[in-house]
Amino acid sequence: MSAPLFANAPDTLGSAPAGYLPERLEREVRKIYERSPVYVQRFPLHSERLKWSCFREIPALSKKEIVERGHQAFFADYEQIERGLTEKKFEYESTGGTTQSPMTVIMEAGWWNAQTERAYRASPILSEFAGRPYRKCVLAPVGCSSNLCPFEDHPFPHRYFDGVVYLNLSSDPFAFPEGEWDRIVRELQATKPEVIEGEPVYLSLLARAAKKRGVTVPSVRAVILTYGKASTQHGRRIAETFPAAQVDLYGSTEAGYLFVGEAFKENSQAVDTNAFIELVPWRASLPDVFQIYVTTRDREAMPLLRYHTGDIVQKFAGGFRLLGREGNLFFRGDGSLVSPTEVDAALPLDFACWHYSLVQTGETRWDFHYVADETAAHREVETALAQLLGGGARVNAFRRKFIAPAASGKFSLLKPLAR
Repeated sequence: MSAPLFANAPDTLGSAPAGYLPERLEREVRKIYERSPVYVQRFPLHSERLKWSCFREIPALSKKEIVERGHQAFFADYEQIERGLTEKKFEYESTGGTTQSPMTVIMEAGWWNAQTERAYRASPILSEFAGRPYRKCVLAPVGCSSNLCPFEDHPFPHRYFDGVVYLNLSSDPFAFPEGEWDRIVRELQATKPEVIEGEPVYLSLLARAAKKRGVTVPSVRAVILTYGKASTQHGRRIAETFPAAQVDLYGSTEAGYLFVGEAFKENSQAVDTNAFIELVPWRASLPDVFQIYVTTRDREAMPLLRYHTGDIVQKFAGGFRLLGREGNLFFRGDGSLVSPTEVDAALPLDFACWHYSLVQTGETRWDFHYVADETAAHREVETALAQLLGGGARVNAFRRKFIAPAASGKFSLLKPLAR
């Protein structure tokens, strides 16, 4: 049986005789089986050298299964977890993600920082910050993908950890009063960060707050868009206030960082040192579009094997584009795909907003909600989006003061009806 496709560089896996797993991948699979009894329970492995046919028989692991089994299933006994947390060998985080189902993630101490540094080293833009002190400000949902994200109302500078300042103390940036934005902008000025990192909607609204106050931060050299899918509208508004290189850094609390590249370009690369990323065909009509199954590397606590993230990627000559989650992509009647990238491209050139959400409300009815300083030409916007969606779609545009996030704190650019 032929080998599956991987997003990793070819030399990451190494070579192997036809039909067999490369040694590095097999070694990682065996280590995961040794560390986490849940995999033996799900699908026992034989002791002979693994073939690709056997690898494909290992059932994909879903977030739903992790939630149902519980984090304790990854350990031989619960005392391992309690002892590890007491001795500071383990850390934990709770994540809801876009599924809104809470998941407890156990990670070995230092793992998050180590895999973050490896992701930085994989980026030509971020590599200069790896391995040296630098200042960074983070603006993202409070329950974000880091064990350092604060849950208490600590005053500045007590939210300053190893050069990182966590700017917000609550979720939903549309609910921040002006006094809160005053504080956030002051802390940004005081920190003088080289890097700003955050969820794209949060950073777009930060750009609005700074612009409104006439504040610039010339120290910023890179902006990391992460935690959620970014629109080019977000990128443009952020660049107007923080004119620095923008990086798309994709990952999750449970898996770590998996892809990194320049924002809004098709050049994201797998972070080879963090994970093996299997490309699984999704639709026969879309040969360059894939689901991803993730096998983490050198992870001790809760390692993941063939983990189905629920995200879709598209392969290009220079790398990958993260299209979004499966449930946030729309298919026209002819089977062609609409992702936020196509929505961005369809919007009129003079359209400008801080955030938008295109929501399907019926078989052919859609609402386009957007937050902007001025009302757009609705007829032009509605016509452009209706033509994009096809199938007799009718679109109504609404200018809003705010767009509420999901219960998980995540925002969606495109929300088709569940199928």
